[in-house]
Amino acid sequence: MGYDSMWEPGDAGVPADLRPEIPHPARMYDYYLGGKDNFPADRAAAERALAANPEFRSTARANRAFLHRAVRFAAGLGIDQFLDIGTGIPTAGNTHEIAQAVNPHARVVYVDNDPIVLTHARALMAGTGFGRTAVLQADLRDPAGVLDAAEAEKLLDFDRPVALVLAAVLHFLPDEDKPYEVLSTLLDALAPGSHLILSHGTADFIPAEVRDRVTGVYNRATAPLVGRSREQVQAFLDGLEVLEPGVVTVPLWRPEDAPGPGAERVSMYGAVARKG
Repeated sequence: MGYDSMWEPGDAGVPADLRPEIPHPARMYDYYLGGKDNFPADRAAAERALAANPEFRSTARANRAFLHRAVRFAAGLGIDQFLDIGTGIPTAGNTHEIAQAVNPHARVVYVDNDPIVLTHARALMAGTGFGRTAVLQADLRDPAGVLDAAEAEKLLDFDRPVALVLAAVLHFLPDEDKPYEVLSTLLDALAPGSHLILSHGTADFIPAEVRDRVTGVYNRATAPLVGRSREQVQAFLDGLEVLEPGVVTVPLWRPEDAPGPGAERVSMYGAVARKG
């Protein structure tokens, strides 16, 4: 059952801070992935974005597959701590499921600032059969707050390597939110041997008019969308050891099967990098 079938805008039971009448990127992303945890405003905005760029849906799915491969890779290296910021609406194949399939003792902290994400994620984690996980409300724009949150302190040992997961979230921070400084603060707190799993939207492969239509949709949502160039995404990794194959479109990062046609033009870059 989706949240829209339980709550409708104007219902007394809708928490005020959900703002269901305003599109939210996490709920729009859920819609692209075929989920049901979204409101009419989210679906309408997502359809406008898809009308401008029909590849949004396949890009979201390619990003999800990248996340699976990258988390599995990090867990295979022996990393057993994951800090996933901007996790979005939980769907099949979440970070904890992938990591704990490799190492049942892997510890995962999810961070998001959207109440609907938190409600859904906490209900999911309340079930049996999961390893050690926590879900906390914090804002990426306040990285010190993320690091200091009690849930993270109880679950993660920052003196040991951590995999920091920033999948399709930094492109919601415009330059005035200082995304490079935000990431630097997070990385500075991590021990040597930690890994960054990063994906970021780009407009490198779409016409300017398509880019403008898409950004116009997100400008009316709760967060703008900033597509950055490959060089700008590469700059997030300065000072880290970028692992092969480097910064590539997400289907081309260590694919398990032969990438399909147009994989090199998918509007999302991905990379994994190690802190020395």
